[in-house]
Amino acid sequence: MSQDQAVAMTADSALEKVRARYGLLAVVISNLAIAAVAIFGVWRLHGDTSVTVGILTAAFTAVSSMTTAYLGIKAVSSTAKSIALGRPGAAPASTPPTATPPTQRTP
Repeated sequence: MSQDQAVAMTADSALEKVRARYGLLAVVISNLAIAAVAIFGVWRLHGDTSVTVGILTAAFTAVSSMTTAYLGIKAVSSTAKSIALGRPGAAPASTPPTATPPTQRTP
């Protein structure tokens, strides 16, 4: 491995760390914003039970969807990158089974 390739791999891993950090930060901030709006909505409605249940259900759904989407996309992206680069520990590429010809049948 040349020195240029080592520098490129180091820069690439640093970029991935920054992307992961800011992606997670965006998800956390958006989840906090959703929670703040839900709390504000419940507070303004003075605890009306039926509407409170609807607000909290919608907030829980939004937070769950946002977090699951981020984690799913991150996992698929990391797996695809590992497979593309051929790193150890990545899922092995599937090889088609070798076909054996059928045995000759004589009548």
